[in-house]
Amino acid sequence: MAGELNVLCAGAVKGLVLALQGGFEGATGLRVLATFGAVGAMRDALRSRAPCDVFIATAAMLDALQASGELRPGTQRAIGSVATAVAVKASAPPPAIDSAESLKAALLASSAIYFPDATLSTAGAHVAAILERLAIRAALASRLRMFANGAIAMRELAGADERAIGCTQATEIRYTPGLTLVGALPAPFALATVYSAAVADGSRDGEGARRFIELLAGASSADLRRAGGFDEPAGPATS
Repeated sequence: MAGELNVLCAGAVKGLVLALQGGFEGATGLRVLATFGAVGAMRDALRSRAPCDVFIATAAMLDALQASGELRPGTQRAIGSVATAVAVKASAPPPAIDSAESLKAALLASSAIYFPDATLSTAGAHVAAILERLAIRAALASRLRMFANGAIAMRELAGADERAIGCTQATEIRYTPGLTLVGALPAPFALATVYSAAVADGSRDGEGARRFIELLAGASSADLRRAGGFDEPAGPATS
């Protein structure tokens, strides 16, 4: 019987994992069992001893988990940097979001704002902070639509009306049918988050885990990463 490789993965990297899964399974005979969700939920799953060989989340979170001994030292690899971005339905006209003022106007003009959990996800926490900084959270309270992770939020946005708007990691927008990626958040709200992968301390197949991480982060998948919304990390990681 083929072995299994358990992966706990941030939603922002879901599209890449799914795109590479079939080829990896065919080449190695390992069955990839991946669980996707907000980074905080994945950290909680790891700490509750859910089966895990490969852990994928923000680089900053991996640094902390490696320091605490929950990930194997020397196994962390950067996958890429992902912008937090704005989305609308593919049938809707894209709003202007090229400045703080235009972003504020777009949010206020929306019928609903779809975003991931503000306590467990990187993008969700950032959206909540933006609403506070723009002093419009109270005005928009009845229009906020928060979901467990970005994938669910974007799937719900795809079924909403044309005046709805969404905000999450660009990679999650790109792999959701029916949406248009309007663009990355403008300064001073721009956020680029580096995602990385590492071998879990409790992995039962360290070699298989390393092979999968090499596939995710190595040169052979560089074009796929770029097409999915990953950029090469250009600075310190954010969480």
